Amino acid sequence: MADAYVHALALGLDPAWRRLPAAARRETAAAFAEAVATEPPLLTETYSLIGIKAGVDLLVWRLAPSLEDLEIAAARALRTGTGRWMTVRQSFVGLIRESQYVAKPTSQEQSMFAGDRSRYIVVYPFTKTADWYLTSKEVRQGSMNEHMRVGRGYPQVRQLLANSFGLDDMDFLVAYETDDLPGFSALVRELRATEGRRSTVRDTPLLAGVHRPIGEILELLGATEPDTASLDEPPPFESAGSW
Repeated sequence: MADAYVHALALGLDPAWRRLPAAARRETAAAFAEAVATEPPLLTETYSLIGIKAGVDLLVWRLAPSLEDLEIAAARALRTGTGRWMTVRQSFVGLIRESQYVAKPTSQEQSMFAGDRSRYIVVYPFTKTADWYLTSKEVRQGSMNEHMRVGRGYPQVRQLLANSFGLDDMDFLVAYETDDLPGFSALVRELRATEGRRSTVRDTPLLAGVHRPIGEILELLGATEPDTASLDEPPPFESAGSW
């Protein structure tokens, strides 16, 4: 299996962009949408976090053969159109490898870049304790077996676990995809009561987004709204006689 790198790039839009003239917003949004789009072997999906996560409006979720491919794609988007008004709020990188704990992957471990996308994605960095890695493989496997038994009770949730050792601050980049957010919340709550939870150091910040085409996200951000300059002007002064 060839190496594949996954990137979660969370971007926040400068509010000043929304106050640009309508033509400028349309032009910059169109250029940014074109820059975000990629062709195989790079695969790109976009998610809206508008009003959901403070400071984050857009999640660009990518799969690529190399770190350089991710770098070039991100640079192209950030220097183009609305990208020049974007700030990187979070950025997580991982390397997809076969799991040492899963003997036979199920449909829940299939690529989250193949087939139809679910409505929602949840992404976060994940780090375990040093004691976890110093424990015997048998003990770790038992803990993971419990974790997987719980997860397979929620077949509507798919998971991606990418290794980030030596590539990022965390151990793993974790992502879940589902159409059923209440079900996913129930899964997370049930996992809190498993033995493996004792070994968790970090599993935040959590980014939950709605799958939308980049053009639709830009429309929600105001790319096609009419000029509102007149709404920003103060009301005309009224004489005392009109009170």
